[in-house]
Amino acid sequence: MVVSHFNLDIISETYQLQVKHGETYLLRIINAALNAQHFFKIANHTFTVVAIDASYTQPYNTDVIILAPGQTVDAIITTNQTLGSYYMAFTPYHSAPGVSINNNITRGVVIYENATSASPVMPDLPAQTDTPTAHKFYTNITGLAGGPHWVPVPLNVDQHMLITFGIGLDHCPELDPEGCGGRNFRLSASMNNESFVLPKGLSMMEAFFRNVSGVYTRDFPDNPPFVFNYTDPTLETNGTDIAFAPKSTKVKPLTFNSTVQVVLQNTAILARENHPIHLHSFNFHVLAQGFGNYDSNVDESKFNLDNPQIRNTISVPVGGWAVIRFQANNPGWYH
Repeated sequence: MVVSHFNLDIISETYQLQVKHGETYLLRIINAALNAQHFFKIANHTFTVVAIDASYTQPYNTDVIILAPGQTVDAIITTNQTLGSYYMAFTPYHSAPGVSINNNITRGVVIYENATSASPVMPDLPAQTDTPTAHKFYTNITGLAGGPHWVPVPLNVDQHMLITFGIGLDHCPELDPEGCGGRNFRLSASMNNESFVLPKGLSMMEAFFRNVSGVYTRDFPDNPPFVFNYTDPTLETNGTDIAFAPKSTKVKPLTFNSTVQVVLQNTAILARENHPIHLHSFNFHVLAQGFGNYDSNVDESKFNLDNPQIRNTISVPVGGWAVIRFQANNPGWYH
């Protein structure tokens, strides 16, 4: 297969991609947005996904791609349509309709060589709240087992973790009431009811190498401190009693070369939302994803141990969970 690579030109503030009819192009699509996940489509064209997050996949045919911030997709298109111009559009995936976002659509134009039409065709975009389409894309991709750089799933797990995460509340500092808009609280992210705060003065790594105590503690919990119905919809309006998380600087020590399995569990506190989580300096296998509360008695049977996708950023389903597994073979300090 001959693959052509393209150059993007900016004309009148709109990207224009010049293509020739009948050729094959490799697109590397990156979501560089700060917060929102996005659907990506090109009018009248389809994609064959061949890699995600720089890891090869089984070829997956689709007419829509979705990416969380920081995620990448390598996809092949064939320019086999009528000579003309076609919009490529990037529109937000809004998994929590009650939370306001910038819902603008970003567009570029694919223009065939010798095209005469001046009006680009607009793709039929998914609704910005189309969770089924997003979930289908995220879960239907599989890894290219046995292909270049393939890493088999480690089968023996040394460390299990269940990490709940979401947006909670933090008490507003008494010295900065204006920073909270006149309220006595502000939004605060947390994992296992711990809201991480960077230490002042000495970095965590420097404290480790100098053997300085009091900068951080080594007791980040393997499990949430208390169990509740994590995805109960009523928590979106009545969850403030458990929404406050203490500020802390806690780390989780891992044994070199150990295999770690993490269940990432979204909570409904304040809002259920499809949420991206990135693991610095590691790739991981995505064994399974689903909605509701993770139940090992039921959901372990869904694990793909043969050819799961390999990622470094996972989009945990709205009001749901994802199970990832990785080998701790890259020593260092990572968020």
